[in-house]
Amino acid sequence: MTTQATATPKGPKGPNGAKAAPDTGRFRLTYPMVLLIIAGGLVLFSLTRIVTGSEQLTDSGQFSSALGAAVPIGLAGLGGLWAERAGVINIGLEGMMMLGTFAAGWIGWQHGPWMAALAGILGGALGGLLHALATVTFGVDHIVSGVAINILALGLVRYLAKLWFGEDGSEAQAAGGNTKQSPPMDDMPTFTVPWLSDWLHDIEKHGWFFVSDLAGILRSLVFEVSWLTLLTAVLFVATFFVLWRTSFGLRLRSCGESPTAAESLGVNVYTYKYAALTVSGALAGLGGAFLAIGVHIYQENQTGGRGYIGLATMIFGNWRPGGVAMGAGLFGFMDALRLRAGGPTVHALLLLVAVLLVGLAIWKLRGGLSAARRAAKIQAGVSLIIAVLLVLWYALTDTVALEFVEMTPYITTLLVLSLAAQRLRPPKAIGKTYRRGEGT
Repeated sequence: MTTQATATPKGPKGPNGAKAAPDTGRFRLTYPMVLLIIAGGLVLFSLTRIVTGSEQLTDSGQFSSALGAAVPIGLAGLGGLWAERAGVINIGLEGMMMLGTFAAGWIGWQHGPWMAALAGILGGALGGLLHALATVTFGVDHIVSGVAINILALGLVRYLAKLWFGEDGSEAQAAGGNTKQSPPMDDMPTFTVPWLSDWLHDIEKHGWFFVSDLAGILRSLVFEVSWLTLLTAVLFVATFFVLWRTSFGLRLRSCGESPTAAESLGVNVYTYKYAALTVSGALAGLGGAFLAIGVHIYQENQTGGRGYIGLATMIFGNWRPGGVAMGAGLFGFMDALRLRAGGPTVHALLLLVAVLLVGLAIWKLRGGLSAARRAAKIQAGVSLIIAVLLVLWYALTDTVALEFVEMTPYITTLLVLSLAAQRLRPPKAIGKTYRRGEGT
């Protein structure tokens, strides 16, 4: 009787003799690494402040403005995440934000800012339901439906503003409204931690390396912070918990990965897509309401493209809440820099970007798969060339033209997306039209 030897796969062994997982060449971030990156970034900011003398770069007022600018962008990005995790592209976030701003302005001047926030949520949710009706029930192309919602929302709010705010002799007009804006509403309450904010402010004023910069950032989190900002932070945490730690979230995400497989396991795909788009619209609407509440009125074209930037933060964040928050913070910081600091501070930032590009070039030149080395070397070379040009720009000038300052948030959007594009992993069934019973 003969026995056949069983061939065993060759390759690296694990600690107990088991076959080790293959090296995919992909770098995975852990929480300690994220904290280390944040600390390193703060050190670079502090060094840039000291070298350039640009105190506004890490000023608490700068970060407070950045936080306010990041909230509506982050809410739009979070709304996009809910929709696209269920497999529906939501390019209509801008229109849903418009509906939120108008609803907040309409209700806010009559019933106060909290009711304005609720009205913004409901206005955006209606936009999300309309997108669900078009894409899920009638199978309309997702991009076409989203663009249509943006156009419809723009026309609708303009028409209703003329009808409700600007009508001659109306109560709204007497209260300060017109065809392009609502009457003013009351202030949204803020919270401050008195002793802590004062102590951090004292440390910030000393201008110490790293410590004062950290104090400025922390003070922006405890001094005159809107309750809607706190609510936004809770929504980010809740989104992660619901989508990644509950059976509801697992079923919803399965609709974005393989709806036919989800249906075969008893998941009502239509219901989950409707739920996701309703939440998506509600979050975008709350972002729009935040804009109106922040300046106490609804204004025409108030969203200013933030829905599209929110969509960019979702892509940059790789369809994860933490990534969306980081992207929103970055774009909010650049937007606040544009509004508060102007040319001299953006000029100082050129030096920081040059250092980051040098770091990126070094990262690209590290070891890796042989097939990817040439592309990595090209990217590293381009990064080094741009870094040299930025250093020369900084050395030969004293400030940055106002036109370039206005473009910085959008340039940042394009730059970050181009750098992050190679590591993105969208849901597999995103943008695909699904009909019930396809898998049977």
